[in-house]
Amino acid sequence: MTERQSPSRRSTVRTSWDPLAEWYDGWSGKDGSLHHRKLAIPTTLELLDPQMNERILDIGAGLGALAPHVAARLAQYVGVDVSVRMVQKARKYHGHVGTFLQGDARHLHRVPGIQSASFEGAVFLLSIQDMNPLADVLRSAAWALRGGGRLIILMIHPCFRVPRQSGWGWQEERALQYRRVDRYLTPLAVPLKEYPGKAQGSSRSFHRPLHEYVNGLADSGFVLDRMKEITSSLAASGAKSKAEARAHQEIPLFLALRARKL
Repeated sequence: MTERQSPSRRSTVRTSWDPLAEWYDGWSGKDGSLHHRKLAIPTTLELLDPQMNERILDIGAGLGALAPHVAARLAQYVGVDVSVRMVQKARKYHGHVGTFLQGDARHLHRVPGIQSASFEGAVFLLSIQDMNPLADVLRSAAWALRGGGRLIILMIHPCFRVPRQSGWGWQEERALQYRRVDRYLTPLAVPLKEYPGKAQGSSRSFHRPLHEYVNGLADSGFVLDRMKEITSSLAASGAKSKAEARAHQEIPLFLALRARKL
């Protein structure tokens, strides 16, 4: 993951993720959350399709939940994260199957151990919406990839899941659960809940409309060749269960993009 910052502080290389590391570890654990294990990681592997001896770069690696899955394909895994404490935990959990480096996603050229055009694949696994500015991050990923290399972005769906600007609603007369989106086109830096008991542990998510990702990839020398929208299963009970399950199967939770470096 990279730092969560306001546009006026883009030159600052600080992170709010160090005080969040213990909370994140408790929520996600070394193998990732349920959504990581059931949805995000399988889709990432499907689109990435890592091959033997390929080098795969996980940008914003967090605790490194992707590492054992890449290693199981006999590919070489390298994870990078700006948080020192996240990197320490990732090395503890997965250092036997991958390499973990501390560094800023915007400046991969400054990270010892990462060279230009040295990876066949790169991944943003539920991390790119924590990173800003987007253009710098995508250019940095392009720098690390070889020509023809694959870039996978898996994120919370920006069209339907806008932090603090979207949510579920219920229409009683139609027995219908629907998705409400209050804002979409305006980019937003949204403060999220504070780390329990510690005000300095607050975090920030960057919402961007879909065209910013598509155009940003093109501007950074990528061509988009695959997109997948991923729904979540919902185990519900009660009078609204059928409508809730239908809504969750129609409104995707995640969006995955695959692009190739020209």
